This record gives sequence, C-alpha cells and structure tokens, in this order.
Amino acid sequence: MVVPAALQYLRQNQAHRLVLVGLEAEIRQHLPGNELPERLSIQPASQVVGMDELASNALRKKKDSSMRVALDLVKSGEVDGCVSAGNTGALMATARFVLKMLPNVARPAIITALPAINDHTWMLDLGANVDCTAEHLFQFAVMGSELVTVLDDLPAPRVGLLNVGQEEIKGNEQVKGAHELLRKSDLNYIGYVEGDDIFMNKSLDIIVTDGFVGNVALKTSEGLAKMIKHYLKQGFSQNLFTRLAGLVSLPVLKTLGRRIDPGRYNGASLLGLRGVVVKSHGSADVNAYCNAIGIAVKAVQSDVAARIERGVNAHLTNRPIA
Repeated sequence: MVVPAALQYLRQNQAHRLVLVGLEAEIRQHLPGNELPERLSIQPASQVVGMDELASNALRKKKDSSMRVALDLVKSGEVDGCVSAGNTGALMATARFVLKMLPNVARPAIITALPAINDHTWMLDLGANVDCTAEHLFQFAVMGSELVTVLDDLPAPRVGLLNVGQEEIKGNEQVKGAHELLRKSDLNYIGYVEGDDIFMNKSLDIIVTDGFVGNVALKTSEGLAKMIKHYLKQGFSQNLFTRLAGLVSLPVLKTLGRRIDPGRYNGASLLGLRGVVVKSHGSADVNAYCNAIGIAVKAVQSDVAARIERGVNAHLTNRPIA
C-alpha cells in the first residue's frame, strides 16, 4: 500500500520528493517495471519492527529498522518529516528517543481528526499516554491548538475537555485540575464536553482527553462507521425492491460513506517532538495513506514543531513539568 500511495501522491503533487525506507528488494517489487520514478528514492533498511513487537525491543535491537532509519533521516535534516503505518508504540518510543522532546513538554501526544457534524473534530491524546496529570492535559490543549490553527487555518480553535458531564462537580481530579488550568489560560476554552459532542457539537474544534479514553473513543467511532456501512449494505440487498431503492439512494449513500470513512481523516500527528512524525492507520488504503502524507507535508510547510515550541513556551515556561 505504501509504494502505490507514494506514486499516487507524487503524481498529484509535483513539487515534493519522497523517500521510501525499508527492505529495498521488497520495495522494488511494487514499483512499475522495477524502476524508480523521478522524485522518489529508496533508503535501504535491513530490519522490520513487527506490529506486535514490544517498543523496548524495537528500540534496543532494531537500530537498522525502517522506522529507526526514517527517523534518523528526520533528525539529520535529510528529510523534513516521517510517515509510518507501523507499530504505534514502537514509533512513539523511537521518535521520542531519536528526535527528543520539545522544551517544557512533558509528554508527547497523538492527535487526529474525527468525522463530525461540522465536518470534523480534532482529538488528543489517542493512546500515547494512558495515565495523565492535569498538567499533561493542559499541555495537550496547547499543542493541539497550535496544530489545528495551522491545519484548519483557525486563529483561535475552540477547545473542550472530555468529561462524564458538563457540571462543575463531575469528573476525576485530573480532569478538574485541567479544567482550572484551561479556564485561567488564554486558549479558546469552552469548558467540559461529553462523548456525543465529539460528533455533534458545532461549537467545538478540539477535544482534550487522556490516551486511554481517547483511544477507546477513536476505535469506537471506527467500529461504528463500519457497522453503519454493514447494515446499510445488508438492508439494501434483501430483495429486488430494496436493491432498486439502493440504486435510487446511491448518490446519498456515497456521500454518507465518504463523510464517515475513517480513511478520509487518516494521519495522526505525534505532537511534542523536535520534528514532524505522522502515524497512518495500519489498515489504510492508498487514498488514506496519501492523506497522511499530505498532513505531514502541511505540518512541515507550516513549521508546526516551531509553532508548538513557541506556543508551549508562552503558556508553560513558568509552569512545573509533571
């Protein structure tokens, strides 16, 4: 999938160059005529990180893995960013080891867009940090705001804090603490939001939560989208009448399919690092992977890492790192 996606992206974007990192012989098998087109090159790597491999093992024993080599290229400045569909834990651990964290940032965070009634809503963290302090959640809000300002061209994105209710008395101590920090900040904070706000709140751009809740919400939304598609397909194929109804409804169904397709929003940015790293879904198709490449390119062009560093320094210089 990665090789066809790279070829498609280069056909659609004439100004960019891509480097494929990995087992060269296998990469060449997927190239038409085994030939490298213009603006595409191969950086060999002799090892591969398995999808179920421990991050610690990848870090210690896979120093010539495609993941490690790609991140080394980012660190050296030979490339501007890295896109990977590999092991998320290994990618996060290796990126943190190779690229290091930005000053005043305690934890990295994963952010992506989810389909919503107002086109999409951004959410972080999506799995990098299972346990978070109030300070971590506040930092996520700062980093997410800087990224969304660039990617969505929003000068003051609206930030909500995910909770089990909107009342002041609800939530655990971490969420309540983050709520107070956000209320005192100059971020465009709108307060507590609930799970249905992820998809239905038109006055919301970013949702902040810990990685445990965020990852569950992400996987739930992906499963829900697949279930809706399954039942629609099943319903319209029951008999001749429903098949005819399906033909009449086809334009609407295609629009719905595009709106809730997780691949349309593929490409999660790893925030807080000294470089651009984007995580693609492991099951992404060619178009979805192209979308992840596009997110990385836009982050590079907008110098998102530097923006986040300035934003974090402005908000957090005098705050303790927990």
